[in-house]
Amino acid sequence: MKRIAVYPGSFDPITNGHMDIIKRACPLFDKIYVVVSKNFEKQPLFSVEERVALVKACLKEANIENVEVESFSGFIYEYAKSKNATTIIRGLRTTNDFVKEYSLFTYNYGLSNKTIDTIFLCAELENIFTSSSTVKEVVSFNGDTSPYVPKIVDEAIKNKKAK
Repeated sequence: MKRIAVYPGSFDPITNGHMDIIKRACPLFDKIYVVVSKNFEKQPLFSVEERVALVKACLKEANIENVEVESFSGFIYEYAKSKNATTIIRGLRTTNDFVKEYSLFTYNYGLSNKTIDTIFLCAELENIFTSSSTVKEVVSFNGDTSPYVPKIVDEAIKNKKAK
């Protein structure tokens, strides 16, 4: 039986922290689906299609092969079931993340009839304060995003700002 997981998020934009979680999760699973979702609570920097393309480009540059990228709108446990995944991957930076993510775990675990579990991977110290929201704030003040995102994403941000 293959070990299949999903790693959902808005990835707007994908950060070095996201990439770290993906790289560290890869040896734990035979297949990971990175699921780019629309977050209705946030104003997007990139469209869903642009985010999917950026995640794919970052994975290709990092030579990560056991990951597929798709977009999805709906309950993540339903997506996981459709891919025969048994695990949702979530990254944690702070205790505030844990409270939010634990709530999501109980929701997904219960609604999936206890068939979809969640694992939490902690951010490395250099990524502990990096989030997509913070990156977007740096962008809004014309700051340098290069320390927080892969080079491909930094270039995409610069191109978007130039338009």
